[in-house]
Amino acid sequence: MRVDDFDYHLPPQLIAQQPAVERELSRLMVLHREPFSLEHRLFKDLPAYLRAGDCLVLNESKVIPARLRAVREPGGGRVEVLLLHQIEPNVWEALVRPGRKVPPGTTLLLGGAEQSIRGLVLEKTAAGGRVIRFDSPRPLLEVLDELGSLPLPPYIREQPADPHRYQTVYAQVPGSVAAPTAGLHFTPRLLEQLQDQGVQIVRLILHVGLGTFRPVQVDRVEEHTMHAEYYELTEAAARVINRVKRSGEGRVIAVGTTSTRCLESVAAPDGTVQAGRGMTDIFIYPGYRFKVIDGLITNFHLPRSTLLMLVSALAGREKILAAYAEAVRLSYRFFSFGDAMLII
Repeated sequence: MRVDDFDYHLPPQLIAQQPAVERELSRLMVLHREPFSLEHRLFKDLPAYLRAGDCLVLNESKVIPARLRAVREPGGGRVEVLLLHQIEPNVWEALVRPGRKVPPGTTLLLGGAEQSIRGLVLEKTAAGGRVIRFDSPRPLLEVLDELGSLPLPPYIREQPADPHRYQTVYAQVPGSVAAPTAGLHFTPRLLEQLQDQGVQIVRLILHVGLGTFRPVQVDRVEEHTMHAEYYELTEAAARVINRVKRSGEGRVIAVGTTSTRCLESVAAPDGTVQAGRGMTDIFIYPGYRFKVIDGLITNFHLPRSTLLMLVSALAGREKILAAYAEAVRLSYRFFSFGDAMLII
């Protein structure tokens, strides 16, 4: 299967640079798989498509200020550090730029002389990143608000007027370096409305890292390797999901490709899930048989991306590309701050 099969034309002006004025007023394209049809609504209309007994699965990971500025010691050369995930307390995997000037053994100074937080580059990873040990007296996660900034995707050229709009309203657990963007459309009112109509809401964690946004740089889909990301599913959440699967009376609707990857990573062949935590490098593309999810809320994804491949696995590549062509024709807003799609 060729990566080119997942390309499409996107006019640059359709790449959203700011979120919708109100979260739930984003547009919502509803893709019905069988028979194939498309509807055009607003995200606030989502309750019309969910019913009592359905299970909505949210990723409560929170974006951290993972983009750091540092200087090399000695020499003073500037280095940009993008934290990916914490390996152990104050030891992180990170991307550095310019990488050629940051070999193992390099010392980095973060935040200027007053901060005096140093990082020692321990090794280079197989993916081209670095493992860095920081000498912070406090856990680095606790001081990132003072040192770092939100790592917005490169296609967003300006900071959002309200940085909290790059967080979901239910974000709780710090650890992601990019937002699980399908959840950005929810408001507390909308979640309450869904619960009132009998939709069960459960939460999990998948910390978004390099695996989610790393470009595909091979010609054949099957040759791409995903970077592992941390996930966590509690016993309570697993019980609710398994009860829904056993009863057959409701559907499991994942909010985002990250929730999907977590659920499918912990699934048995019969569709039940097992609580646990760990790292997953699951890569879902057409030909994959889903075990857990029955539907998906997601945004519109980059051409040739693993996320576009995942939604194509669920709905079919031809249907997804037809839906994307219609979204372009109707000037939907694309990518992280863009509009939403519901696949059912």
